[in-house]
Amino acid sequence: QVQLVESGGGLVQAGGSLRLSCAASGRTFSSYLMGWFRQAPGKEREFVAAISKNGGTTYNGHSVKGRFTISRDNAKNTVYLQMNSLKPEDTAVYYCAARGLPLATMTESGYDYWGQGTQLTVSS
Repeated sequence: QVQLVESGGGLVQAGGSLRLSCAASGRTFSSYLMGWFRQAPGKEREFVAAISKNGGTTYNGHSVKGRFTISRDNAKNTVYLQMNSLKPEDTAVYYCAARGLPLATMTESGYDYWGQGTQLTVSS
C-alpha cells in the first residue's frame, strides 16, 4: 500500500509558474514509476507526465510538453511537477499516481495508487 498526498496547488496568473509536490508513504517509493494526471471540470482525466523509478526517464503529455517538468527525489519520497508558462486551460485538479510496473503508461487504469488531488487555477 502506498499513500500519496499532493500539495502546492493554488491560484496563479497566466504566464506564471508553480511547483506541485506529492509525498509518498508506505512501501518503498523507489519501487514505483510515478505519474501526474489532471482533470478539468466536465472533462476526462488527462495524462500530464510520468517519471521512471530512478528518475532517469521522463514522459510528458502533448499539451504540457516544453512547459512542465516532472522530477523525483527518492531520498525524500517525493515527486514534483514544475509548471511554467501556465495557461488558463491548465486549470484542473492535479493528481499524482504510482505504478508498480516499470513501463510508463498514459492510461490512468495502469496506476495502482492515487492521491486526493490538488487544485490549480490559472487566471487570465
